[in-house]
Amino acid sequence: MLREPIENGSIFISRANHQTEFPARFQLIAAMNPCPCGYLGDASERCQCTQSQISRYRNKISGPLLDRIDMHIEVPRIPHQMLREGTQGGEESSLAIAARVQQSLNKSIQRQGYSNHLLSTTGIKQFCQLSDEDHQLLEQAMDKLGLSHRAYHRILRVSRTIADMDGENNILRKHLTEALSYRRMDRRNNQ
Repeated sequence: MLREPIENGSIFISRANHQTEFPARFQLIAAMNPCPCGYLGDASERCQCTQSQISRYRNKISGPLLDRIDMHIEVPRIPHQMLREGTQGGEESSLAIAARVQQSLNKSIQRQGYSNHLLSTTGIKQFCQLSDEDHQLLEQAMDKLGLSHRAYHRILRVSRTIADMDGENNILRKHLTEALSYRRMDRRNNQ
């Protein structure tokens, strides 16, 4: 039921002879454990889940829904020491990150009039151009991971945003490869 609102930014409710459209533009942030017990990949090696159990658990998220999520990343467990002591002094503060995000958003609005996540296919062709070599890399990744056209466009939008965050006018290979690295669930589902 989330596919339509994620894709179109609106939802239709039909009752009898009447249909009403409601705005539904939102940012979906979701979390799930890596396996039923939650310990897969953990340094403690406590996971006892079989590959079949892990596959069944992950298949609860449909491919079409997963395809509409821009980024899939793994977040490892935080070491106990970091919980006690906090982060190290050399890390970027939340305020600095928020300022970079705002600059990136402003850059996209100045360039095309709206944020990168709203780029249409035409906008992607205009503002998300890649070098021939980088386009070949993306096509190879698409084939290897079995990605859809929808995922292709999402990867380009994320690449555009990463380039903006980096202060670059053009999408470079490092931006493309970073965007590809955020498609972890695609990689798992095609192994």
